[in-house]
Amino acid sequence: MNLVPALFGGLLMIGVLSCGKANDTNQGPAVQPSASASVVPQPYALGAPQGPPVVAELTHAPAVPKPTQRKAPAKVVVNLEVREVELPISDGVTYTFWTFGGQVPGKFIRVRQGDTVEFHLRNHPDSKMPHNIDLHAVTGPGGGAASSFTAPGHESQFTFKVLNQGLYVYHCATAPVGMHIANGMYGLILVEPPEGLPPVDREYYVMQGDFYTVGKYREKGLAQFDMQKGIDEKPTYVVFNGSENSLVGDKAITAKAGETVRLYVGNGGPNLVSSFHVIGEIFDKVFPEGGTRIQENVQTTLVPAGGSAIVEFRVDVPGTYVIVDHSIFRTFHKGALGMLKVEGPEAKDIYSGKEVDSVYLSDMAAPGAAVVAAAKGAEQGNLTKDQQIAAGKALYQGTCSTCHKEEGTGVEKAFPPLAKSDFLMQDKTRSIQIVLNGLNGEVVVNGTKFNSVMPPWSHLTDDAIANILTYVRNSWGNSGDAVTTAEVAKVRKDTPRPPGAGH
Repeated sequence: MNLVPALFGGLLMIGVLSCGKANDTNQGPAVQPSASASVVPQPYALGAPQGPPVVAELTHAPAVPKPTQRKAPAKVVVNLEVREVELPISDGVTYTFWTFGGQVPGKFIRVRQGDTVEFHLRNHPDSKMPHNIDLHAVTGPGGGAASSFTAPGHESQFTFKVLNQGLYVYHCATAPVGMHIANGMYGLILVEPPEGLPPVDREYYVMQGDFYTVGKYREKGLAQFDMQKGIDEKPTYVVFNGSENSLVGDKAITAKAGETVRLYVGNGGPNLVSSFHVIGEIFDKVFPEGGTRIQENVQTTLVPAGGSAIVEFRVDVPGTYVIVDHSIFRTFHKGALGMLKVEGPEAKDIYSGKEVDSVYLSDMAAPGAAVVAAAKGAEQGNLTKDQQIAAGKALYQGTCSTCHKEEGTGVEKAFPPLAKSDFLMQDKTRSIQIVLNGLNGEVVVNGTKFNSVMPPWSHLTDDAIANILTYVRNSWGNSGDAVTTAEVAKVRKDTPRPPGAGH
């Protein structure tokens, strides 16, 4: 059944706007108003605000404010504060984000078509930069940006009437605009139809962003913004909700089998287009680009930079569903991975098999406390072998376990075992070289020949390789000394690279 009239109201089907915007391209020619007619297009004649002012409920992702459930337009007061804060972007890695409300993405705003919004933007006194806000839901030059330029310690106020339904991005538009957005200054504002949205069991807020830092992905410490990477559109991180750990483990979003889920999906960019996908689910309904048209039975939907989409689906089978950008290197090598955990009785008639393949969960399925502890130990100069082993075990899950298996047994006639491996333990430097540069050709491990291909993992940081190898060299019957970051760095430095090679 087509739910467009119920979901976004019939108002968009009434005529063509006199300002030249046709809400239905299949309609006939626009009817020009007479000289005495009102210049306000009929779909926008939603009336003046009624009742006392309403202070908007704002929520941090992945939470969504409650539906407005109002029968008439209101004056809605939105209070939003800009804060510049240092937060984790990955395990052991922090970044100074510029935020609307203290987290990335900015707080979710929910209003009703026809509302009059009184917007208050405060810039915290500790901020180092002036900021403003451009809301794509605003009809007017700059989307509010010119009216909201706010210095640290100051507040700006402006008012706008919400004319169009849909899901809209807001972002900072202070120069250099790309830098402000790249530091996390974006969020979503939902404009409900007058009759509200049809109820669902769960609603969540998921917003993707690409981040540009000096150094390598997961390089420990405080990451600095890299303007040239931003200009070149080469992000170090691509993540949901400001961190690669924001929607995994105990932070995963949840549902119960049989429930309907609605995701409000945004893409702050500033550069990349998202190929949004939930592994193991099909979107029953998609509202592309946050608009009022509907697409059904969609596997992957594009979300442009500075754009959005609403996706709805029913979850029938329990398990862990992995949320990804299906430009897939971004998921497994830049951080764009989240989880939807569904509880409930098995549905063998729909799906029979193991819950989820570990290749989809990667190392982000496990808590990152061990990786953080190892990074802190290295920073303080007291890193222990046990800390390296614990961190290496967590990292091994997402880098090596698919081929070499969780217990290091390998795959018969394909991938050699790491457990009790004479080949591994004979030469520590060689093992580092293999991880960094890959391996092709025949090898003999524990008396058995293997002839397969191992890709290079030179994109990993030196400390990650050191921790993984320390874990492998001290597990499953292996016993050896630790591999140090300095040893990995030396092998990397001594390895000839083709011109232009990234690592």
